[in-house]
Amino acid sequence: MWILWLLTTVSALSLDVDSKDSICEATTHIINGMMDYYEGTRYGGTVGMFQTPYYWWQAGEAFGGMIENWFMCDNNTYEEIIYDALLHQTGDNFNYIPANQSTTEGNDDQGFWGFAAMGAAERNFTDPPEDYPSWVALTQAVYNTMWARWDNATCSGGLRWQIFTWNSGYDYKNTISNGCLLHIAARLARFTQNETYGETAEQVWQWLDDVGFINDQGGTYLIYDGANIVSGECTDITTIEWTYNYGVLMAGCAYMYDFTHDEVWLTRTTTLLSSISIFLNDNVIYEQQCQAAMNCNNDQRSFKSIFSRCLGYTAKLVPSLTDQIMTILTASAEGAAKSCSGGTDGVTCGLNWNIGAYDNMYGLGEQMSALEVITQLLVLDSPAPYSQNESSSKSDPEAGIGSSTRINMNDLDITGKDKAGAAILTVLVLGVFIGGLVWIVL
Repeated sequence: MWILWLLTTVSALSLDVDSKDSICEATTHIINGMMDYYEGTRYGGTVGMFQTPYYWWQAGEAFGGMIENWFMCDNNTYEEIIYDALLHQTGDNFNYIPANQSTTEGNDDQGFWGFAAMGAAERNFTDPPEDYPSWVALTQAVYNTMWARWDNATCSGGLRWQIFTWNSGYDYKNTISNGCLLHIAARLARFTQNETYGETAEQVWQWLDDVGFINDQGGTYLIYDGANIVSGECTDITTIEWTYNYGVLMAGCAYMYDFTHDEVWLTRTTTLLSSISIFLNDNVIYEQQCQAAMNCNNDQRSFKSIFSRCLGYTAKLVPSLTDQIMTILTASAEGAAKSCSGGTDGVTCGLNWNIGAYDNMYGLGEQMSALEVITQLLVLDSPAPYSQNESSSKSDPEAGIGSSTRINMNDLDITGKDKAGAAILTVLVLGVFIGGLVWIVL
């Protein structure tokens, strides 16, 4: 029996980039590997969560990628799991600020679940029950609560990294949190044809540019991580660059171009694409800030996931950039498939897509990234993201607006003991965060 099992187990991931069947078979193996880390189907596990050390935001990223695969591959194997996860994690106010994430959730974390809900609306994913908000309404609730936290009192605007005052990073404003707001606003503008969302996207872009997180080099951009608020300003900028900042902004600009047909947004999209060469090695995506040194943490090992998805959105929405992007996605998908040759199953995916083999790096981030880059090979043969005329998801511009909208401290019954514990956690996490940044830079 043992010998028979060995003979029937897949020993390496096979991929023909020109075959939908091959692509979908490969991504099925990858998703099966992702689900090895899923808590929601285990006894006592939380629906919508992956096991420690993976964070809540990564679950939102994972389910967003699974929705893309559900749509492009007609793969309904995990449809119920995706559906349950997206609804279970909405929180009591249906805005993806669940009470059980009060010690970790930032604006960017909420944003990634907003991406997943928006993907469900744009891909006509199975609708929630009638007594629940629609997928687009859930996204609008994310937008409304994020936009309400726009902070003009410091740095002349922008979102803070964290939502809650007691969490480390509350005094840090970063590109990804603001990029998530721009990205969601752009997608809502295109979906609803409501120009108000587009005005938000423009305001966020201008703030990122004015504060210096977008550094225009004339033909390319340098997209920096963020800055601490010092004396009300964001002048001491952390100049580290990550794939996901470039990707989230690029796709947001692509959505805005498709919505407005304004050459300004086309120029921004094109310039962002011209700027990602720092993340390419022979057209294969790599996380240049940490991958070569082999010190990417669990968060950073998943950044290529959303980056790949955003490249796919851009390729579909901006035809003048399609060929260049598909060259990158194809080379990266081939490399990712070759990396998926490890583990006891023979198809566990690695981090390095350049070596043509498994690099002994494994985890949820590696699986998610391989899933997204290979799935996006099908983006040109799939419909563009649906708008409200094609989707069954119904808009609710007032979603999330109410007593809990302007959340810096959520409407939670937080005890003094809980706050003390959160404060201790804040000090510890902040120390690790600062130490990690210094180590990476050195």
